[in-house]
Amino acid sequence: MERILNLLKKPAIQYSLVIAFLALVGGAGWAFYQTQVPPPQPIQFPHNIHVGLQIQCLYCHPGAQRQASAGLPTEQKCWACHGQLKKYSDPANPVPLEKWPPELQKLAGYVQRGEAIKWVPVYIVPDFVHFNHRPHIAAGLNCEKCHGDMSKKTVATIEQTVNMGWCLACHQARTANDPVKRTKLIECGTCHY
Repeated sequence: MERILNLLKKPAIQYSLVIAFLALVGGAGWAFYQTQVPPPQPIQFPHNIHVGLQIQCLYCHPGAQRQASAGLPTEQKCWACHGQLKKYSDPANPVPLEKWPPELQKLAGYVQRGEAIKWVPVYIVPDFVHFNHRPHIAAGLNCEKCHGDMSKKTVATIEQTVNMGWCLACHQARTANDPVKRTKLIECGTCHY
């Protein structure tokens, strides 16, 4: 034990331990930061345009009403609207595909190939957390509460860090006058089962 203490008194060892500690903390910080960066998507979907056209979130994400995952739109769902746009599909005055906006060209390519769009989920919870959209929608929460104002975003980004503290704070605030509901919503087994 004395030998270890003598080694720890040497400046080279101390510097090495400080560097190792800083590398560890820096690596952990970088890893956390990476969980907050939106992933690249196959198509840079402009949420702001679609929300501006009064398209409801649940049209593209219908799973939110009936299951855990909100779901992501298929190329057929996207093409159901985009394939009918007079601007691009008017037989009397067709616009060649190469003159379409680049993201619509990508969508048309997926449709022509019959290939599914491989959207990358933005909000992902750890495997030990079971999140379900359905009870949140049933409780009257709007999508904006967690996902932010999509009318101001193009590609979906993480609005805030979604963690247990953030969820519990919301559950506690929404059940301040209902102790029975509060007990149920802050119980571990509600989200961890």
